[in-house]
Amino acid sequence: MRYKKQVLVMLLFAAVIVFAQCTKDNKGKGDDENKPDDPALIAEGKNIFRFDSFGDEDFWSGLLHIDKAIAGSANGGYGPGVSPKTALAVGLKVDAEALPQSVVAGISNGSVNLDDPATTLALLKLNAVVGVKGNFDGAGKLQSIGITCASCHSTVDNSFAPGIGKRLDGWPNRDLNVGAIVSLTNNAKPVADMLHVDETTLRTVLGAWGPGKFAAVLFMDGKALKPDGSVAANLIPAAFGLKGVKLTTYTGWGDISYWNAFVGNLEMHGKGTFKDPRLNDPAKYPIAVENKFYDVTNNPDLITSKLPALRAYQHSIDAPKPPAGSFDPGAAGRGKSLFLTKAKCVTCHSGTLLTDNSLRSAAEIGIDDFEAKRSPTGKYRTPPLGGLFARSKGGFYHDGRYADYIDVVNHYNTHFSLNLSSSEKQDLVEYLKSL
Repeated sequence: MRYKKQVLVMLLFAAVIVFAQCTKDNKGKGDDENKPDDPALIAEGKNIFRFDSFGDEDFWSGLLHIDKAIAGSANGGYGPGVSPKTALAVGLKVDAEALPQSVVAGISNGSVNLDDPATTLALLKLNAVVGVKGNFDGAGKLQSIGITCASCHSTVDNSFAPGIGKRLDGWPNRDLNVGAIVSLTNNAKPVADMLHVDETTLRTVLGAWGPGKFAAVLFMDGKALKPDGSVAANLIPAAFGLKGVKLTTYTGWGDISYWNAFVGNLEMHGKGTFKDPRLNDPAKYPIAVENKFYDVTNNPDLITSKLPALRAYQHSIDAPKPPAGSFDPGAAGRGKSLFLTKAKCVTCHSGTLLTDNSLRSAAEIGIDDFEAKRSPTGKYRTPPLGGLFARSKGGFYHDGRYADYIDVVNHYNTHFSLNLSSSEKQDLVEYLKSL
């Protein structure tokens, strides 16, 4: 009997320890969301966001030969090469703060030739091409290029010239023509084979994406077109104002670290570890299953250990405020009242982030469910609205289907039978422009 009591006491003691540890662990995770991140971690994440390619050079250079296309035949590559003017034309940006004064002066007085691919190579050596990392040998010859998070999720303020200025990290690059850049390859067959199409079809699809759009799920399910025959590509999303936002994608695939891992491994083609059994669905994600994208392992892993710092930096980027004079304050005030009452916007766009962190069915928001069904959730997430002006280029909603603010307002006015007057609609537009 005494032995049984001792065993019981030991079990109870162990249970208390386990309970205490679980409570401590859960509390710690919750505190991480609320407490300020370490400045050193944020600085590390900033460097990762801007300059870390996660080892994706093997894809962009080793497989697609984009480095050779940039260099051109005159500089050890193939074809005409990519001049700075061509690079700017496909939406790449130049960080003016990375340029030495001699280069700034040369661009200003015309002595730096912006039609010469050799100038692009010089800019890459300076780490001045936003989101593109050039790797050079001792003789200064371009060996490979990689891409970073900043290629899609940064732009510049155009303070020096169109496409050249100070970095705006977190802003979506809605000028970036990803399809046109990928089409520079002279070796599209591996990608075409993966998608079970010929190279001509692949290049046609890439060319149809247009500026500011990318089809991430295409490389999971192989669906290049919507049921109506239009191109299935979505707007590049913003990476600012995400602290406190639980679902960072249009259809709620996961939190920010999940999506960074997804993109780093499966879209940028970096070398890390990624596991998501939801992708192991041959009916829904045949391309992902064929390529085992649901269970990716690389050794060394160049991504996973960097996710906390990357998250810290992205969470430190506040949503930008619209420039003075870009909206009517009086009308915006009236629009805010409508937002909170008659227009019923606050039903979903609530709190300081203007999102309820929830998923909504396509029927609830009055649109088709094509993109929702491509995700594991089958729904659309409520997006935060901060810095809406900075992601208005290219339209609104995941695919830019509504060209302007008034189109969004008209959609909801009809869908929810709000009976907004013309002046009320315009007031609501001014409020949205003020966010």
